[in-house]
Amino acid sequence: MANVKTIIEQAYSAFNKRDIDGALALMTEDVNWPKASEGGRVVGKEEIRAYWTRQWGEFDGHVEPLAITVEDGSRIRVRVHQIVRNLEGNVLSDSEVLHIFTVRKGLIAAMDLGDEADTTGPTAAFSHRS
Repeated sequence: MANVKTIIEQAYSAFNKRDIDGALALMTEDVNWPKASEGGRVVGKEEIRAYWTRQWGEFDGHVEPLAITVEDGSRIRVRVHQIVRNLEGNVLSDSEVLHIFTVRKGLIAAMDLGDEADTTGPTAAFSHRS
């Protein structure tokens, strides 16, 4: 269980450092990921790379895990403090959100947004484009 928590913590750290390769190394080849700033989902490492590159070209997001709960060997709930700024540094959103990860064979296989049922559009944190 501690190993799963370590993987999740490493993924958040890599994301916050904009270390795409470091984050993707912790994921399965067919990882399934929500596009929080656009709506919809992406599948696979290269789609995540392209999505994050677009996202970071428009927003500066930082997510810090506050609590990690392992539900079973493969589902992990993470309450995070998320700050989203525009590229000028203005805070667009400062909130706590829930991320739910699925881990398969020691790698992140999926991430879901636990507090937003509608994933067809951007989440509330990204709705204030400027």
